[in-house]
Amino acid sequence: MQGLVFWLAYPLLWLISILPFRLFYIFSDLIYILVYHLIGYRKKTVVKNLKIAFPEKSEKERNIIKKKFYHHMCDMFLEMIKTMNISEKEIKKRFVFTHPEEIENINKLGKGVLVMCGHYASYEWMISMEVYGLKLKGHGIYKRIRNKRFDKLIKDIRGKFNTEMIESHRVVSTIARHQKNDLKGIYGMIADQTPKRANYKFWTDFMGVKVPFFTGSEKLARDFDMPVYYLEVEKVKRGFYEARLKEITKTPQSEPDFFITTSFRDRLEAQIKSNPEFYLWTHKRWKHRNAPIPENAVVK
Repeated sequence: MQGLVFWLAYPLLWLISILPFRLFYIFSDLIYILVYHLIGYRKKTVVKNLKIAFPEKSEKERNIIKKKFYHHMCDMFLEMIKTMNISEKEIKKRFVFTHPEEIENINKLGKGVLVMCGHYASYEWMISMEVYGLKLKGHGIYKRIRNKRFDKLIKDIRGKFNTEMIESHRVVSTIARHQKNDLKGIYGMIADQTPKRANYKFWTDFMGVKVPFFTGSEKLARDFDMPVYYLEVEKVKRGFYEARLKEITKTPQSEPDFFITTSFRDRLEAQIKSNPEFYLWTHKRWKHRNAPIPENAVVK
């Protein structure tokens, strides 16, 4: 059955990927009507999340954000599919690293680097870093999809510009092997995931709400002594993004506990508050806000 679903879907995905951009975004508008007005995909979750994050805004203001978000979400999902057939020239035009010297500075470090980002703007097109002169091998950390064919397709799409995907449960052993073999890589991690219950070790305010926060990125940086950067992506206009790699720390082992995690949180929060429609509001980020805080947990 999984194979049948894949082979029925793949021709449509391929056709979407070769559409000229003008038609591509018209198609995205049609998908928006389907997803928002007809299906109402996770609409209750989005409404709830926006009310939690922006209690000071009126219902009318939150509705405006909601509709803009669904337009953006449809664009972003389809842009991932577009990557199947996008050229290096085209992606360099649409996903611009505005400060290429930041990439050169990373090249000069002579060691592996961790890049943290959130579910904001276009985290999918961060795979273009190597076309801007990054000399470190690019790696993305992800959770495997159950359908093996779709899992391979996603890895192929995200590997379009030489990025290699690492399953989350293999990341520690993979980085350890890389360091042992003196293979210097840059590891991209979406760091605003909700931690599993066993990892409710650090609680902090996110958009004004106390929640358990994922600290795996900080642990990786400390364990492997990797400099940490925040990938700041801004959506300039439809289909066009600007990105910067902003340093969090070059010396993770000398920083106070949770400095890396809270620095990441602060930068992501600032972006969300500035343009909330570009955050992934279908993500159940605040689902544990009312859970009891374990006695041994750190709260900041």
